[in-house]
Amino acid sequence: MKVQKIGVRPVFDSRGKETIEVVFRAKRIFSAKIPSGASRGTGEASVFTPAAAKKSAEKVQEKLRGKEFCSLREFDLALLALDSSSRKEKIGGNVALGLSIAAARALAFEKNQEPWELLSEEFFPKVKAPLPLLFSNVINGGAHARSNLDLQEYMFVADPSGDLLGAVRQLISLYRELGALLKKERRVTLLPRGDEGGYALDFSNNLEPLELLQRIVEEKGLGRTFSLALDAAASQFFRKGRYSFDGALRTSQELHEFYLHAAENVPLLFSVEDPFAEQDREAFRAFLKKAGKSMWVVGDDLTATHAEEIRNARGLVNGVIIKPNQVGTVTETCEALEEARKQGMKVIVSHRSGETSDQFIVHLARACGADGVKLGAPAGERMGKYNELLRVYTV
Repeated sequence: MKVQKIGVRPVFDSRGKETIEVVFRAKRIFSAKIPSGASRGTGEASVFTPAAAKKSAEKVQEKLRGKEFCSLREFDLALLALDSSSRKEKIGGNVALGLSIAAARALAFEKNQEPWELLSEEFFPKVKAPLPLLFSNVINGGAHARSNLDLQEYMFVADPSGDLLGAVRQLISLYRELGALLKKERRVTLLPRGDEGGYALDFSNNLEPLELLQRIVEEKGLGRTFSLALDAAASQFFRKGRYSFDGALRTSQELHEFYLHAAENVPLLFSVEDPFAEQDREAFRAFLKKAGKSMWVVGDDLTATHAEEIRNARGLVNGVIIKPNQVGTVTETCEALEEARKQGMKVIVSHRSGETSDQFIVHLARACGADGVKLGAPAGERMGKYNELLRVYTV
């Protein structure tokens, strides 16, 4: 793969906010559109504005134009030689990721491969790819919605059990039934939606949405193939050592007890992401010790798709979220995945709240044999990723 030209143009994400598309010419033109998150960990890679990203791409082009690369790792190492900072403050994390994804597509094209095949061959040659659990955010709260919910995501989780198409169909059906039920109970004709397509309404407390989702699953007799998950995104409501939760300031122990109470009252709940603020490490440790045998305790802000942070999170979580734009290159993302596997952690490849039409994360999930994928509600712009999932996993 020979680098001929690099460019950046502004595009808009699913929230209508500006992001970037990186354009990369090798034998033909390849590109990558980069998403952005509403709730971001402190360790995430930097995000350049389109104007700054364009200038950065011009500088990278000066260094890399005309150079040949035989592998994605080799290309990414060249990027890292230009900016070795953990947050990609010289190049821009979004620029670095766009170049890395576009290069992956260029290399795959030259080898007559799908991007997931290239990644599998280079980074995960011994990994089998079972069908992942589908984490679908159907009620939005926190930073993803204008509602009174402190917790950010309430999710249906579908187990494909050998029938991916059937699982997606059922997920769509449950999402629509949830909407119909909310319209009937609230006596409204239109429901507001959050950043990820989930319904965004006020509830009496943070437990009520979970109870509602369990009721729907049980009434449909789907308890064997559907379960529930939470993304608390607790860093977003952490205030000076306390959590602003359900209208009061709570201690870590009180929040710990809420999750245990939720799991007891909603048996379908099996996964809680970011249950505490990223700096509240002892709370993570105590909760994993108590609930880790029966639940997935998942880190996101805590680990930020960095291999070192995942290694340091041993004993704090038993699962991690993987978001390529948190770290900045595909190679570093794959190294984070490899570290999570070494630590015996579950891995969930995830979208962002400000998404684009780019489908790369589906290929990443296929290549690494992800335990789960988070794609948002099965509606609107998020359906593109569900469709790509069906294509990639049924080739």
